Amino acid sequence: MEPVVKSRNIWYIAGLHFECTQCSRCCSGPAEGDIWVSRPEIKFIADYLKMPLDELRSKYLKRVGIRFSIIEDKTTKDCIFLEKVDGRKRCRIYPVRPNQCRTWPFWSSNLTSRNSWNEATRRCEGVNRGRLYSFEEIEKIRKSKRWWENEDPDKSGIDRVRNIYREIDEALENSPQLTGRCSACGKCCNFESYDHRLYVTPPELEYLAYHIGRENIKPMTDGICPYNVNGKCTVYEYRFASCRIFCCTGDKDFQRQLTESTLTDLKKLCLKFEMPYSYRQLSEVLS
Repeated sequence: MEPVVKSRNIWYIAGLHFECTQCSRCCSGPAEGDIWVSRPEIKFIADYLKMPLDELRSKYLKRVGIRFSIIEDKTTKDCIFLEKVDGRKRCRIYPVRPNQCRTWPFWSSNLTSRNSWNEATRRCEGVNRGRLYSFEEIEKIRKSKRWWENEDPDKSGIDRVRNIYREIDEALENSPQLTGRCSACGKCCNFESYDHRLYVTPPELEYLAYHIGRENIKPMTDGICPYNVNGKCTVYEYRFASCRIFCCTGDKDFQRQLTESTLTDLKKLCLKFEMPYSYRQLSEVLS
């Protein structure tokens, strides 16, 4: 009980509001800074990028004393892993981003006083807005050092995508008069000949990568889904929402409504995990 008693003197005991707006300013210049990364995190990043450790260190890291920091773009001073996609900046290594990135804005330096916290609003528009984080949540985030030991960083998000897919499947099962009868002929997987486009979101791609391994993500080179082999889907259990919903003989209005509600859920998931949202063609994403 003693830690609870002591915490009553902390100015943010009633909690603080924060909502990530995905503005990327915490990753951007023009001011320089250090983006600390631990040795285990370096290994995670190297594995994620499928890059030898030595190459990662030489291209993307700098040594500061006995520690390592991710380098910044020489001109913009943005984190080197911050890239622009569809007019918005996003983190190239988001699933394995360092602890320093994960704990923003609940850093000890921002929590020393109310003035320090309010000062953070100058570079982060999400501070003092959005949902209320309890004192216990803030302290858990602030004290986090080795996030990979506490939980599988992707697992909770993976479970949420699985739940979204289950809701799609249940909606289809409960509306047989609208869903049509898919013969699994695989014709719609040949996007060029079928004049069909498949759009996916980041959480769905992460879901697929989680189950089949990032090393098995294949580029699309000929207008045919690379996971369609001899007319059969080889990742059927993990197929995307659009694959589940589309049926050439199904009711188009029903499919449109189900797609819209599903995208709403996927957008909320991106907001929850501070993941940049996009809705892009599979051919672009895989490439």
